[in-house]
Amino acid sequence: MYINIIRSYRDIVAICDAELLGKFFEEENFQLDVKESFYKGEKTTEEKAVSLMKDMAIEDATFNIVGAKSVNAALKAGVINQHGVNKIQGIPFALILM
Repeated sequence: MYINIIRSYRDIVAICDAELLGKFFEEENFQLDVKESFYKGEKTTEEKAVSLMKDMAIEDATFNIVGAKSVNAALKAGVINQHGVNKIQGIPFALILM
């Protein structure tokens, strides 16, 4: 998975499964564009991603999470719960403002 931290007045943590990077999904009126310019950061393991998300949640970050592995890591980190997960074309994603 890839994780990218975009520094601003409120940090944004963009995390996606590696195989979804650069792909576009559309279902009815919804679109999900997994742009490299936004999501491609450091390639990381689930363990490191969980740790980083826990740390960033303390810092009041927002999260953009795409893909089954990334969503699972976010669940383990406690930054989302199952009710916050949606799907487009079967791809799970979550957008979280802490």
